[in-house]
Amino acid sequence: MLPYPQIDPVAIALGPLKIHWYGLMYLIGIGGAWLLASRRLKQFDPSWSKEKLSDLVFWVAMGVILGGRLGYVLFYDLAAYINQPSLILQVWKGGMSFHGGLIGVLLCSWIFARRNGKSFFELMDFIAPFVPIGLGAGRIGNFINAELWGKATDVPWAMVFPTDPEQLARHPSQLYQFALEGVALFTILWFYSRKPRPTMAVSGMFAACYGVFRFIVEFVRVPDAQLGYLAWDWLTMGQVLCLPMILGGIGLIAYAYKRQPVQGAA
Repeated sequence: MLPYPQIDPVAIALGPLKIHWYGLMYLIGIGGAWLLASRRLKQFDPSWSKEKLSDLVFWVAMGVILGGRLGYVLFYDLAAYINQPSLILQVWKGGMSFHGGLIGVLLCSWIFARRNGKSFFELMDFIAPFVPIGLGAGRIGNFINAELWGKATDVPWAMVFPTDPEQLARHPSQLYQFALEGVALFTILWFYSRKPRPTMAVSGMFAACYGVFRFIVEFVRVPDAQLGYLAWDWLTMGQVLCLPMILGGIGLIAYAYKRQPVQGAA
């Protein structure tokens, strides 16, 4: 068993002002995505300036934060937030839904694409390789917050999380998700998108791979207490929400290659 590193969730405290690691992880993810996107900007559209890229990143960030929070409220714990609406604003305590954030990003990207003369999937194919940076950073934030831990286990790398009332050795599922949704997904998408691909293919690859990775990790992750398992003592809300992503991603890839053959190499 490995000791859980005791990291204060508050990174910086200046009197009453407290800056949490969870929030900093979002800033790191957004900043890292902007930095890498700026390296591919001319390849995407030579006429775009870094100011326009900054506008895009702002829109996407708003989609992530607002969609992620509202998605968690709607998908995972609606009753609690209806009883105490002020909890919705307490984002530093965690409680962000990837699938809600994805819906927010899709909506904001659609609006931004229409305003800037791009098709929706042109823009999404450009954005997709940078999303895992934010996903990975967010999972590190979950780990520091000692939330979303896994099932009890006797694997050598199990940890006892301070927020666990049972104090059992558990899978550090946040780190599994960091490795899969962050490192592995970024690697796949970065190298896949280095060569020209049919429009929609990169977006489809993102959806399919994320869906598969998340579906797998859900088997060792403890479901949200207020929901539990939805069926068969193993099916979680996360897995249900991932199934459309997997099927839709595969469908997008197949349709993209059928509709438009691969372009010439870069």
